[in-house]
Amino acid sequence: MANILPRDRQIAVIAALSEGVSIRATERLTEIHRDTIMRLGARIGNGCATLHDAMMRDLHVPIIEMDELWSFVGKKQKRLTANDGLDKGDQYVFVGLAALEKAIISYRVGKRDGATTREFVSDLRSRVLGSPQISSDAFEPYAGAIAQAFGDEVHYGQIVKHYRGEPPINAARRYSPGWVVGVEKRRVAGFPPDFLISTSYAERQNLTCRMQSRRFTRLTNGYSKKLDNHVAAVSLYVAHYNLCRVHQTLRVTPATALGLTDHAWSIAELIDAAHEAGGGDEPSAPAPVTPPAPKNGRFTVIQGGRAA
Repeated sequence: MANILPRDRQIAVIAALSEGVSIRATERLTEIHRDTIMRLGARIGNGCATLHDAMMRDLHVPIIEMDELWSFVGKKQKRLTANDGLDKGDQYVFVGLAALEKAIISYRVGKRDGATTREFVSDLRSRVLGSPQISSDAFEPYAGAIAQAFGDEVHYGQIVKHYRGEPPINAARRYSPGWVVGVEKRRVAGFPPDFLISTSYAERQNLTCRMQSRRFTRLTNGYSKKLDNHVAAVSLYVAHYNLCRVHQTLRVTPATALGLTDHAWSIAELIDAAHEAGGGDEPSAPAPVTPPAPKNGRFTVIQGGRAA
């Protein structure tokens, strides 16, 4: 018979993961073995992906912003070898955000290339109705993918940032491509008003993701080691962001602003919905190694190992 993790302990684990707590820190806080935490997070994350796919349908969204969030799995792109597959290295999260409702309508994890862009835009088209206005950066594959998916039923503009030089040789140089010396708004399709061509909300959402999901924190060892776990973590973040997290400007959750729910979900409701959508029960897990008794009565030792 499966050793099912009690519901209150599942809530504690998912609440911690949703607030940017690492696997090891969650293990220390909840006294639940890290392998069990990872399995639960993956299963709930996969259930959240199914839940998102079912809920985000037939939406009337007037303004959409798109952006890509950089991350990596296993190792950074420059360290890849010939034996590494496509599931290693840089993995971008493409996000389609409802600018007024602040909801993540569509997302896709993959390489920053034309194939992933087309899959992402096609998925976005399947979820929205009518002729929305879309804004993105100047990533080249966007124009063709949007034309293919939306046809004439779109008003599309791009934010084109112009850079010059490089920042000083210090820590900031790692993430800054150069000084922004100009921003151009370009109409690509339809008749988007210039003052509505923007990706500011989508870029601000990227910051929220880095704050709320440990796997996106730079310069740490909390990055994902497996692509499947990374995708599950993104799905958990998106579901928590849409359904549980009250937006400070809206004073409601993004899902409530879209009319999909009438209240902010609790972590317990999210877990129950994810289980029902396909997250399943927590499978049996090996018994954790019992740490040695503390000698001074104050500290305990948690066995080491690598998190997936």
